[in-house]
Amino acid sequence: MSATLEPIPPGILSLADYEAAARQRLDEGAWAYFSAHAGDGLTRRANRAAWDRIGLVPRVLRAVREVRTDATLFGRPLPCPLLVAPMALQRLAHPDGEVGMALAAAAQGAGFVLSSQASTLLETVAAAVRRDDSGRGPLWFQLYFLSDRAATLELVQRAEAARYEALVLTVDAAVRTPRAAEQRAGFKLPAGVGMVNLPASEAASAGSLGALLARAPTWDDVAWLKARTRLPLLLKGVLHPQDAREAARLQVDGLIVSNHGGRTLDSAIATAQALPAMADAVAGALPLLVDGGVVRGTDALKALALGARAVLVGRPLIWALASAGAAGVAHGLRLLRDELAVALAQCGAARLADLDRSLLLADAPPLLGRDI
Repeated sequence: MSATLEPIPPGILSLADYEAAARQRLDEGAWAYFSAHAGDGLTRRANRAAWDRIGLVPRVLRAVREVRTDATLFGRPLPCPLLVAPMALQRLAHPDGEVGMALAAAAQGAGFVLSSQASTLLETVAAAVRRDDSGRGPLWFQLYFLSDRAATLELVQRAEAARYEALVLTVDAAVRTPRAAEQRAGFKLPAGVGMVNLPASEAASAGSLGALLARAPTWDDVAWLKARTRLPLLLKGVLHPQDAREAARLQVDGLIVSNHGGRTLDSAIATAQALPAMADAVAGALPLLVDGGVVRGTDALKALALGARAVLVGRPLIWALASAGAAGVAHGLRLLRDELAVALAQCGAARLADLDRSLLLADAPPLLGRDI
């Protein structure tokens, strides 16, 4: 399966520019679904604002003759430390959906994390990406614990058979609140778009708070899953240092510092605020990744200097997909990668390993002119 080639809309000079273009193309339901946030949107806005409040303190007059953005995760080399975050139902944004997003990521050497709530079969996405392994980033699969362990394990085994390279278990969304934007728009899935990797009973919304809590995963479930997969297991949605220490104790393979883009718990701490304490808690025992509010290469640089090994990008790439399909996503990822390389050079860093907190001023006064 291939992706449709489309022109980049005029005037797109940064990844953030795609949002306005997407607004013109998406119908009200799709726009509401992807843009929605929990509560008053405090956490969603805080994610962006927190990166802005970290100032850069660049080093100068260093003999930087070559800048490299390559990294390594789980022994696998990456051309750049960027991954596409797991996002559900991407065919709401564009007919090519997850295949277009995955092919664009592969073309730019970025990783791709397929959501278990994808609108394309996981086997179809894997087959499309794996036709050419040369230079592509990693292919990971995200999952939630389903209503019973057998159903969860069946999904894991499908991912293993399709040769996904890691599992990303989302742990911060077992209890979800309705999102006002979706309710106001009367959002319903259109015909032909659904969570095709899940049984119908799992794709449907769960019931009461008690029912949600009854099936919410625990650390015992994490240990059970780790014992039954040969793939590296990362936990996504961890913000508290004590939870990071517990994950390290259980020998989980990695953590993604995430608040679900502000879509679950409003007033949750911004990921840029959480990252330093998380890095201190694990002290290098396992790799940290981070998402939430990243739209510029300087944001990625700050994340890496704070202790992240890689950065995931979500909504901005949905806007790129909606605006120009796979070409938009590839363009957006390339903009981020190039901005990161330039920022490294401007900070006197030739390699990602040269980045540390000495280049940062935490809680700097917000700079004027950035629309969050």
